[in-house]
Amino acid sequence: MAGGEQAFKAVINDTNPKAKGRAFSVDITGSNYNHFLGKKIGDSVDGMFVGEGDQALSGYKLQITGGSDITGRPMRPDLDGGGVKSVLVSPGVGYKGKRYVKKNSQVYRYKYDGIRRRRNLRGNVISQDTRQINLKVVETGKRTLSAIFGLEEEAPAETSSDEEE
Repeated sequence: MAGGEQAFKAVINDTNPKAKGRAFSVDITGSNYNHFLGKKIGDSVDGMFVGEGDQALSGYKLQITGGSDITGRPMRPDLDGGGVKSVLVSPGVGYKGKRYVKKNSQVYRYKYDGIRRRRNLRGNVISQDTRQINLKVVETGKRTLSAIFGLEEEAPAETSSDEEE
């Protein structure tokens, strides 16, 4: 990001079983940036707002599943608003629930029942402090995600008619 330019890093999770859980990373800037401000976790977004030019995901429908802010603090779906809140949480989003104990110059990891910690977590609304947005594919478009991002060649039947004419 150069010169105070606002941008999100969108991580798109391909839900197609053939893709084997592959994720793609795209920068969202400009007018598309403003489209995401104020959206909540769970909202659906049109794919044309993600990516630019040939890499735009037109025809796709994406759902916001989470994100994180400048410091890496995760967004939690059950916290309203875009600000930071100090919350007492049990293991889940934003807290793994492990306690490390040193015994005999070794470190052991325990997961106790009922362990809770106070953590600072970000609310579920995308704000200007958000730096990463996690998205999952709800409806697919005509082209596959790996073809759009140039990881595989597109089917020759589609491209050959356009190139020869």
